[in-house]
Amino acid sequence: MARLLLVSNRLPVTVKVEHGEVLVTRSAGGLATGMKGPHERSGGLWLGYPGDVSRLQPEQRAALEARLEELRYIPLHLSSGEVSRFYEGFSNGVLWPLFHYMLDRVPLGGERDWESYRRVNERFADLVAAHHREGDLVWVHDYQLMLVPGLLRKRIPNARIGFFLHIPFPSSEVFRILPWRTQILEGLLGADLIGFHTLSYLRHFASALLLVNGLEANVDRVFTEGREVRLGAFPMGIDAAALSALAGSPEVAAEAQAFRQPGQRILLGIDRLDYTKGIPRRLLALERLLEREPSLRGKVRLVQVTVPSRTNVEAYQGFRSRVDELVGRINGAYATVHSVPIHSMYRSFNERQLASLYRAADVMLVTPLRDGMNLVAKEFVASRTDEDGVLVLSEFAGAASELADALLVNPYDIGEVAATLKRALGMPENERRQRMQNLRQHVLEHDVHGWAQSFLSTLEEQSDASSGRALGATTSAALEVLTAELRQAPHLTLLLDYDGTLVRFARAPDEAAPDPDLRHLLTALARRPGTRVNVVSGRSRDALERWLGDLPIALAAEHSFWTRDASAREWRARKNIPSEWSAKFLPLLRQFVARTPGALLEEKSASLTFHYRMADPEFGVLQAKELRLHLGDLLKNTPVEILPGDKTVEIRPMGAGNGALVASLLEGAPPGARLVALGDDLVDEEMFAALPAPHVAMHVGPRPSRASYRLSGPMAARAFLQAIAAG
Repeated sequence: MARLLLVSNRLPVTVKVEHGEVLVTRSAGGLATGMKGPHERSGGLWLGYPGDVSRLQPEQRAALEARLEELRYIPLHLSSGEVSRFYEGFSNGVLWPLFHYMLDRVPLGGERDWESYRRVNERFADLVAAHHREGDLVWVHDYQLMLVPGLLRKRIPNARIGFFLHIPFPSSEVFRILPWRTQILEGLLGADLIGFHTLSYLRHFASALLLVNGLEANVDRVFTEGREVRLGAFPMGIDAAALSALAGSPEVAAEAQAFRQPGQRILLGIDRLDYTKGIPRRLLALERLLEREPSLRGKVRLVQVTVPSRTNVEAYQGFRSRVDELVGRINGAYATVHSVPIHSMYRSFNERQLASLYRAADVMLVTPLRDGMNLVAKEFVASRTDEDGVLVLSEFAGAASELADALLVNPYDIGEVAATLKRALGMPENERRQRMQNLRQHVLEHDVHGWAQSFLSTLEEQSDASSGRALGATTSAALEVLTAELRQAPHLTLLLDYDGTLVRFARAPDEAAPDPDLRHLLTALARRPGTRVNVVSGRSRDALERWLGDLPIALAAEHSFWTRDASAREWRARKNIPSEWSAKFLPLLRQFVARTPGALLEEKSASLTFHYRMADPEFGVLQAKELRLHLGDLLKNTPVEILPGDKTVEIRPMGAGNGALVASLLEGAPPGARLVALGDDLVDEEMFAALPAPHVAMHVGPRPSRASYRLSGPMAARAFLQAIAAG
C-alpha cells in the first residue's frame, strides 16, 4: 500500500517525566486505534503537536525526539501563544461552538486568533511538504486543520490528499456566520476526498459551497480549479471486537456486579466536560422523572462520569460549576439516608473501569445537544456481551443515523427525555435483548478498522482515477510546445466560445460586455497572418454585433444558428429549423421565471434560456432541476434537447449546435490548416467532438471534458491566445 502521512492537531501520545526520565505513552483513543494499523502497515508518518515540552531539559528533549522518531511520529512544536490562540482561541473558542450550533458562545472579534490559526495551518502544511514523497497518501484530520489541504495543494499540486471532519458540519445558515467562511471552504477543497460522519453533514457542506463559493455539487462530487473533489459519508466506529473481549472477561463481570446494589437501577452517563454534551438537561430530565414518579425515588441512581476537558478555557470552568450546582440541588431534594440520585465523578477512568461501568448499567444515557458521532454509545453496545441494557440516544448525535434500535430523544425536550427514561427502565427483557442484539451486530460489523479502510480505499480510488492529475490544467511546458506548433501552422482557425471562456460569467447577460483588453487581443489575433478568428457564442446576434461587430472577426450567434463572416456584415440563418419550434415551451419557462425571483428568460431564434444566476442560489438550483423534469415530459417524441449550463437551462432544436459550423470549416480548410476550439461547457463538447486530430480541443474551467488540453479559466485562456498573437 502507499505510504500514509497522517496529520492531526495532536500526536497520539502522552509525554510525561518521571524520576528525570521521559516517558512516551501511546494514546488509546478512537482515532489512534483506527490509524494504528494503516500507519504501521504503510511505513508511514504521523505529524502533529506532541504537547507542551518546553520545560524539558536539552537531554530530555533529545530523548523525546529519538523516541518519537522510533515511533515514526514527526512533532510540530507550538509556542504557548500559538496554543492559546490557534487551539484554545480559534479552534475551540470559535469553530467548536459554531459547528455545534452554540452561537451564543461564539466570541466577538477573533481576528488575531484567526491569524494564528492560519499561520499554524501554514506550519503544518510546510511540515507535510517537507516529508512528502511522490505517491504518498496524506490524510488530514479535523477542524483544527481545515486550511491544510488547500495550503498543501499549492505546495504539491498532484499530492493525494484526504480530509476527515470529526465534528458536525453545521447548516449553511449557521456556517455563513463565520467571517472566514470562504477561506475555510477553499482550504477544504484542496483535498481529493472530504469525509464526514453522516450524509446530513455532507449535505450541509454542499449547501455551504453553493451559497458561499457558488459551486454546485453533483451528488457527491464538486468540480473546482480544474479538479474533481469527492464528498463522502464515513461513519466512524470503535475497536468493537477488542472492547467486547475485554467486557466479557470474568474480571470485568465481577467488577460490574460489585457496582450494583440490590433493588436499585443504574443510569449511566459518560462524557467529556463540554457544554455540547447536554449534561445539565440530562440532570433536569432525571429530576423531572423523580418528580413525576415518586415510586422510583431511592431505586434509581445516575452515575455521571465527567472527564476533565479544556480546563484552561474559562467557558469550561464556568460550565463545571453549573453542573456541580445542579447535582447538589437535585441530591439535596431527593437523597435518602441510604442513597443519592446522582453519583457524580469528575475524573478519568481506564478502559477496564469503563467496560465495568458499561456492563453494570441498566440504561445508558447519551444525550448530547449536538455531536459529530459520539463513540460512547458504540462503546456501551460493544461492552454488552450479555445482550442486555437500553441505550437512550440523542437524535442530534451522528450515531443516531446508524443506531436505530436505541431509544432516540430530543435532548432539548426535558419532559420527553424523562418519559423515555421511564420507558427504558420498564422495558420488557425480550425487547431489551432484541434491540441490543441488533445494535451489537451493527457496531461489531462496522468498526473503526473498516472505517479507516473504507476512507483510504476511496481516497486511493479517487486520487488515481480523477484527481488533479486527470482534470488539472495542462502544464506550462505542454502549452509552450503546443503554442510553438500553432505559430508554425500556415493557416490557423480559432473557434472561441465567449462566456466562461473569454470572459467570466456575469450575474446578468448584459453585464458581460468585452473589456478593452479582450477587444485588443481579438484584433491582434485577427491581424496575425494566416489566422481566422471565430467567436462562437450562445448569445443573440444583436449582442455579438453590438459588442464585437466592428472587429475583423467572424461571429456565430445562438450556437451557430446565425453566422457572419469577418468581411461581410450580413448575418445568415440556418434554414432547417422551424420558426415556431418554441411555442410549446414558452408558457412553462415564463411560469418558472415568474416564480423564481431574480431569474430571467432569454428568447432567441434557435434557443430559449432560463437564467438563474441572480436568484437565491439554493432555490435557483431547485427550480432548475424541477424545470428540467417538466421539460423532459414535454420533450417526449419532440426533436428538442435540454442543455444545462452554468446557472442556466437552455432548450434548443436538435442539430442547432456548433457541430455543423466545425464541419463546414474543416471542409473548406486549406492543406496544413489547424483548427483550435476553446470552450467551457456542455454545449462546446459538440464542437470538440467534431474536431479530429491534429486539430486542437481545449477546455476552459474545472468540468470534465473530452478535450485533450485544459486551461484553468478565462484569464489562462487569454494568456494562451496572447502567446499565439505574439508569435
